[in-house]
Amino acid sequence: MIHRTAQSRSRERPRPRPRRPLAVAVAAASIVVGAGVALAFAGCGLVGPTPVSTIGDVEFDTPLPVPPLAETRIDADGTRVVSLVAQTGTTEFAPGVPSETWGFDGSYLGPTIVAERGERVRVDVTNSLDEATSVHWHGMHLPAEMDGGPHQMVEPGASWSPEWKVDQPAATLWYHPHPHGATEEHVARGLAGMFLVRDDVEAALPLPREYGVDDLPVIVQDAAFTDDGRLESSARGFAGRMGDELIVNGARAPYAVVEDEVVRLRLLNASTARTYAFGWEDGRAVDVIATDGGLLEASVALDRVVLSPGERAEVLARMTPGEQLRLQSVMTPDAAGLMPPIAAMNGATDAFDVLELRAADRLDPAPDLPERLAVLPEIDEDDIATTRAFRLDGFEINGATMRMDHVDETVTVDTTERWVVENVSEMPHSFHVHDVQFRIAAIDDAPPPAELAGWKDTILARPGSRYELILRFEDYADPDTPYMYHCHLLQHEDRGMMGQFVVVGPGQRATMTEETNHDHAH
Repeated sequence: MIHRTAQSRSRERPRPRPRRPLAVAVAAASIVVGAGVALAFAGCGLVGPTPVSTIGDVEFDTPLPVPPLAETRIDADGTRVVSLVAQTGTTEFAPGVPSETWGFDGSYLGPTIVAERGERVRVDVTNSLDEATSVHWHGMHLPAEMDGGPHQMVEPGASWSPEWKVDQPAATLWYHPHPHGATEEHVARGLAGMFLVRDDVEAALPLPREYGVDDLPVIVQDAAFTDDGRLESSARGFAGRMGDELIVNGARAPYAVVEDEVVRLRLLNASTARTYAFGWEDGRAVDVIATDGGLLEASVALDRVVLSPGERAEVLARMTPGEQLRLQSVMTPDAAGLMPPIAAMNGATDAFDVLELRAADRLDPAPDLPERLAVLPEIDEDDIATTRAFRLDGFEINGATMRMDHVDETVTVDTTERWVVENVSEMPHSFHVHDVQFRIAAIDDAPPPAELAGWKDTILARPGSRYELILRFEDYADPDTPYMYHCHLLQHEDRGMMGQFVVVGPGQRATMTEETNHDHAH
């Protein structure tokens, strides 16, 4: 939990700890849709609250909870079967102070599902909530009718059993609800969990992989609490909810005791709106080995790894006996690509202590990593059959908002496409595509940095920037059922910043109404 020193407590006694002004932030979020308006509010003193910082104020006094591995069984036909129940509950974020929360198979968050590449899996989802929800397998390549988007809602008391073959490289994926208009609320209440894919390539590398021991899930969310520790509604900026504290795996101020020289952290930004810039307190390099869709070709050393909502990164930390090492997030306007007044109202001037690693007095040795972790295919421009443009502005994509009954884009199966995504506003956005992992060919006409050169399903779309994504739609043609693409700032998604695409066979058309908002270059 956050504690002030005696000196700082005395100095700050007349006022509560810094919080974003809720009424002002909500009003600004409702009105501000462009830089000019944001700057006008800044001139009136309504935008740009005091930056939030918990650096040095967190006493890490809670052992890091590790979500349990989901219990599975193998059916007679070899299918791995998992059961998940979406349910209500209470969670004590402060001892003796219950908060009403939601979770899968528990009061908050859900178990970690693990499957091997090549396996068939089935997840029996039961909804015991009093409202409809869904479960989307974020980052998973699977048929559209199994995707868990807003077309696969599970009504109260009902069940849904998606089944598919896992066919993608080892990666850190996750699952969360995707109800149209209510995704932010369902995720904020606690419905989320990890889904780990394993394969032979990753298994052959000398990487930490003992789950919960040297291979740790780190699910990071921001939240707001009352003074006695009860979860409360967060203030909002244009990006969405902005809490002034962090919780990791559902715990405030967590620490993890490690007994190995090298520990692997699977970082998941499960916040609804906040972007993080993760780094170590002592300034050592952050060694990134994998992003959304799996391993990079080689480890990349960064000062900080920036993750927008929905993005993941796997990082390694090398420890010495008895050492204590803190993971922090220090965002800046430059890291977010935002003008300072806009950055201030959207969390990009905030800093947090996140997690403390405590090394035992004796550590098991770990081998060095090989120079090459994985082989990624080259991007062949000659294979691109279609180029599509996606302009992000306000709460719209290509000047339109989501409609459940029409298809925006029709993709032909077994083709490769270039999607050009441009944030034409001065406000923060992200971009997530269902079904496929893509490669970034260029950012503002330049090659992507090494940490963004691997498989991705979500990008931080900085204002004024242009991203060229290469997507391969290998299979799963279904003219009846769409996939989604959308901003993964969940308030934006809920307000309609989302579109639909279908994958069809050669010569087929979508069965839904097709309305294209822009011309395509072929």
